[in-house]
Amino acid sequence: MKKGTATFLFALVWISTLAQSGKWQQAVDYTMNIDMDVSSNQFSGDQVLKYTNNSPDTLFKVYYHLYFNAFQPGSMMDVRSRTIEDPDKRIKDRIFYLKEDEQGWHKILSLTQDGEQANYEVEGTVLELKLPQPILPGQESVFKMKFESQVPLQVRRSGRDNKEGIRFSMSQWFPKMAEYDESGWHSDPYIFREFYSPWGDYQVNIKIDEKYVVAATGTLQNPEMVGHGYDKPGSKGKRGKDGKLLWKFTANNVHDFVWAADPDYVHDVVKSKTGGPTIHYFYQPDTLKKNWKRLPEYVSKAFDFLDSTFTAYPYPHYSIIQGGDGGMEYPMATLITGHRKLSSLVGVSIHEMCHNWLPMMAATNESYLPWIDEGFADYAGKLTMAHLFEKDGPKQPFAYKSHYKAYTDLVSSGKDEPLTTHSDHFSTNKGYSVSSYSKGAVTFYQLGYIIGEEAMLRALRTFFTTWKFRHPEKNDFIRVFERESGLELDWYFDYWINTTSTIDYGIRSVAGENGTSRIMLQRKGEMPMPLDIKVELENGKSQRYYIPLDLMRGEKAVSGKTTILTDWPWVNPFYSFEVPFPLSEIKRIEIDESERLADIDRSDNVYPFNTGLQFEGEVKK
Repeated sequence: MKKGTATFLFALVWISTLAQSGKWQQAVDYTMNIDMDVSSNQFSGDQVLKYTNNSPDTLFKVYYHLYFNAFQPGSMMDVRSRTIEDPDKRIKDRIFYLKEDEQGWHKILSLTQDGEQANYEVEGTVLELKLPQPILPGQESVFKMKFESQVPLQVRRSGRDNKEGIRFSMSQWFPKMAEYDESGWHSDPYIFREFYSPWGDYQVNIKIDEKYVVAATGTLQNPEMVGHGYDKPGSKGKRGKDGKLLWKFTANNVHDFVWAADPDYVHDVVKSKTGGPTIHYFYQPDTLKKNWKRLPEYVSKAFDFLDSTFTAYPYPHYSIIQGGDGGMEYPMATLITGHRKLSSLVGVSIHEMCHNWLPMMAATNESYLPWIDEGFADYAGKLTMAHLFEKDGPKQPFAYKSHYKAYTDLVSSGKDEPLTTHSDHFSTNKGYSVSSYSKGAVTFYQLGYIIGEEAMLRALRTFFTTWKFRHPEKNDFIRVFERESGLELDWYFDYWINTTSTIDYGIRSVAGENGTSRIMLQRKGEMPMPLDIKVELENGKSQRYYIPLDLMRGEKAVSGKTTILTDWPWVNPFYSFEVPFPLSEIKRIEIDESERLADIDRSDNVYPFNTGLQFEGEVKK
């Protein structure tokens, strides 16, 4: 059989297999050896990358991210920060004024594919490699790279000597293969926000001055060699002739690798009593140590809550590391600034922990879907904080009012943009922040209003068990909630995610006649929603009503004390229904008592108004 024919038949078999097995995703296997010079803030590295093309496509090019190249005057990150109307205060024009020894860079010394020299071009933070040999569907290819890098002065997330004095915060620090999925390559320039990477395994060996303590993604393979609390308290490692220690870390089923190093780190280890992960804490001794000593009691309870609420954390370790420029999540670890009050320290730790469910366990494309991962982290984080600090559990809407206010303020400002906007392409930093975090959290909270809280949490558990160690897209996310609720939800995401249409309902009129009352409601906003209505009576009793939306093709589960009314057709601006109470007996009528509906104007959601406006048949009091 000719080689070409054999290759063609192999490709057909591979595509057929993919069709039967469902969603595909690329796979990576990194082995890296890093030698850090702490005096020059530079390191040399060699990288072996086994790349498996699980797609049905033949690849003729691949792309690498070179993140450190962003920290040079004139880079896209620098220009964007100096030209956007509301620059991130951590960046502003700092990159433009970096001195030569403060800048970041990667220099590629050699790069081969399966032993052949490869031609490549570097444009800013992206390396484009034209493959000597195309990678067929189902094939594995081995890339070998030697490189040198300089760690930039800490400006955004990664770098040396941050404002709290941490020597090295090594996030997004190595030449990393870009992601290729059903939408093609995702070789976005590094502007300063999110990342999206292939799933895989990492073996990272770091040589660094013996005085330094290293914290990282993964499991340390040689604790007896490095000491520093990994082996036993007070233990010292076995340095080489060059005065350095070699740290060997492995991490499986992750899509990034972070590490940090400082000579003054305190390293506390807390092993779970409930079978959860071993938690490592790394911080400087002068960093409000009493708060860091109290942090483990909250983190342990938070892990138990997140495990039981969503799904079990799948990795053996988790590290909370002082470093970076605020808080940023990575697989099995987070970098956070440490000079914080206890409540702030707990809050940022829990928010970043929640990210180890999404997107570190179920890895959405953060660049295009920041509202999913940041929205979930805020939603789950506030639930967790309520669980920790409220005696009777969460009291809705506990901590969500700030999210709703931030969203409605953004709408009022005229700066609201669709959530489909790429995270780097929002016109303002405020627009990105409010949309991803606040409106993202409202997405989840409001979804619970539409489908019911039980269905909401059930769907989230199903989502994590279904998509663990995989790359779900937006529709994969939506379909889980539709299956678990039995409702159609495309309309909700079409309006809420793809447009800037707003929700605005009001009570139009209340009229009494023959011992009954008729309530007329109005949809003033462009976005339709189902409604919960509460009617309170003068005698202290109340009756609840639920109006499903016709687009849902069903309704959420409600208690027996709630009357389900006929569907509200989405094209109708008005809807009226009758209640069996004289107008004189009605004390109050309210749309959405829970305040989970993101109604941009709640002033007419309650009858009677405080404006003096009277309704038909109303009796003055």
